Amino acid sequence: MAKLTRPQANALLLDGVQADLRDGQEVAVLLERQFEAAVRHRTAELSELAGQLTPLLDAMEARRQQRVSLVRALLGQDAGMDAFFASLEPGARAAGEAAWRALETLILACKAATTRNASLLAEQYSVMQRVLHGEDDIYAPR
Repeated sequence: MAKLTRPQANALLLDGVQADLRDGQEVAVLLERQFEAAVRHRTAELSELAGQLTPLLDAMEARRQQRVSLVRALLGQDAGMDAFFASLEPGARAAGEAAWRALETLILACKAATTRNASLLAEQYSVMQRVLHGEDDIYAPR
């Protein structure tokens, strides 16, 4: 990456948060569709949704890594987003912090949806294993 000026780095960081918000909202929608597909046992749709989720999540991870690198380059190895926002002009700080809070909330919702979906899929798998192979301890004393 070419050497950036501080204003360019700031703009790149703030644009990355906005891009993550946009992609995160799409991820949330896809996770809801994934849950519905799992409930209805639509395996082809589950595969399609995984294919749509992967590039979004990869892009978000790349922006996260870029964000960490830029903040550290600008403000030191131990700096985080709070320090970055504190370094901005008041107007940009308020907008950036609001977007960051929205992103954090969205990420937590996506993590919860992912956990819910994974639990459902694991339970479905467990049921199918019992149906196909029976219970291991069906005749075991209680």
